[in-house]
Amino acid sequence: MSRSDDSPAARWWWSVDHVSLIILSALLTIGVILVFAAGQGAAERLGIEDAFHFPMRQLMFVPLAIAVMLGISSLTPLQARRLGAVLFAVSVALLIATLLFAPEIKGAKRWLPLGAFGFQPSELLKPGFVVAAAWMLAEGVRNPRFPGAAIATGFYAICVSLLMMQPDYGQSALLTAVWIIMFFISGGAIFWLLIAAGIAVAGFVSGYFFSPHLARRIDGFLNPEAGDNYQIDKALEAIANGGLGPRAADAAAVKFSLPDAQTDFIFAVAAEEFGVIVCLIILGLFAAFVFRSYAKASAMKSVFAQCAICGLAALIGLQSFINIGVNLRALPAKGMTLPFISYGGSSLVAAALTVGLILALTRRPDRAARRKEIMP
Repeated sequence: MSRSDDSPAARWWWSVDHVSLIILSALLTIGVILVFAAGQGAAERLGIEDAFHFPMRQLMFVPLAIAVMLGISSLTPLQARRLGAVLFAVSVALLIATLLFAPEIKGAKRWLPLGAFGFQPSELLKPGFVVAAAWMLAEGVRNPRFPGAAIATGFYAICVSLLMMQPDYGQSALLTAVWIIMFFISGGAIFWLLIAAGIAVAGFVSGYFFSPHLARRIDGFLNPEAGDNYQIDKALEAIANGGLGPRAADAAAVKFSLPDAQTDFIFAVAAEEFGVIVCLIILGLFAAFVFRSYAKASAMKSVFAQCAICGLAALIGLQSFINIGVNLRALPAKGMTLPFISYGGSSLVAAALTVGLILALTRRPDRAARRKEIMP
């Protein structure tokens, strides 16, 4: 594909960030391999006869995720902004529908049933919120009379309120951290950042006293001997059972008795099956993608692009940090997937959508696009 080629595919190829594409391709490939590694034990533990049940279902979503990522990455910044706003509105409506109609699973309402599959609206809410909030923050910077920060704060309050009603404290904490980062990048005063942080801390302290589930998680983290930490103990055992590199197949591997090995604790499976080196590669890939995105954002003149890129990259980076921290018992247990790595269609497609927006906003615009669009 030559630079003289003026087709849409060629213009996309020469404008998209190739380094980010390589990183994301590596993460997606590692994810498929690890779901195969964890899937057999998960199927056996759950009494599923087909040992390849989980990896085959995951492979069904991989082409969709790639199509979503590439399709969204071809959008212009203006189109990406509009898509984010629509996504935010639709996700809020779906979250309300989840609270009203979804069945309660393990004490929470988070999944909308779609035939043989389940759909988690909160996964789509996060990138939609980031783009919609970035739009309002940028409008507030462009026009000081416009209450952009207040509207964006209202968006945040709506999201966290709906998530807490499910309840989903982990996603609420993630969204809070991302919101603080975006507010800071948009030029928000330190005073208001401290107020927001104080309110967030007060909210989670209240959650500790009013939510027995959250209290059990925190108590179990602070006092491992007193709580039920079977999952965490097994995850640490799996990590300790690994070495520097890959190990031979072992029917007695800890992954066969590790609950949620294919989802929340897939990092522990990576450590046991492929060793510390692969775990460091995974950490390095996530870190490289986040730093690459932030470097791209710092070169942007558009406040919207800066806020949106940093917020979207923070979603990927912080969620990865939380998941890995839980596996290492550095954080309280929380059901949060590892982007692109864990099993789950909603998680995979949402991660693809998130990075697709980042790729769209970090593309080098051609002259025609520059004439058509002026972003605040």
